[in-house]
Amino acid sequence: MTTGKKAWKHFKTITHHKYLVMKGCFAVGLYKQGLTHDLSKYSPSEFLVGARYFQGDRSPNNAEREEKGYSSAWLHHKGRNKHHYEYWIDYSIREVPGGIAPVEMPVPYVAEMLMDRIAASKVYKGNKYTDADPLLYFQSAKEIPIMHEHTRKLLLRLLTMLAKQGEEKTFAYVRGMLLKRKNRETTDRNG
Repeated sequence: MTTGKKAWKHFKTITHHKYLVMKGCFAVGLYKQGLTHDLSKYSPSEFLVGARYFQGDRSPNNAEREEKGYSSAWLHHKGRNKHHYEYWIDYSIREVPGGIAPVEMPVPYVAEMLMDRIAASKVYKGNKYTDADPLLYFQSAKEIPIMHEHTRKLLLRLLTMLAKQGEEKTFAYVRGMLLKRKNRETTDRNG
């Protein structure tokens, strides 16, 4: 495949992914996050690498990682997008000084992470997508991700709900219970 063709296909893939995440975020009331999701993928640091390693059936970051041992595009991406749990990793000064300490993600970003995982599964699985795919992908990790315990439990609960009850009920729960409760807690705290 020519460089230009790979760049065009990569552009179409990331734009389709962004559109699916936007639809999901809008469905649960996260309008700003839906509009701004993954804008860094269009930056030269991410786009040029993504186009170079584009394959169409998986993240180009994995292909770059296999060739170089790391992904420069991913390192750029995760540091700019709060819907990735990796964004929320800090160093510990309490439990293990100098060790890695995952920070609990704010609920709206967990909801966006859910939409991101659904969209990625839809893009890469195509017509074979089922609502169980995001959960199966999460469970297929070779190592347990360095994620705050509360964030992991919430994400797992949402992915399981999606697999068992589908998008409509899961989105209704996120919109009507999870995000509303978070908004009520913020309102109560601020008076």
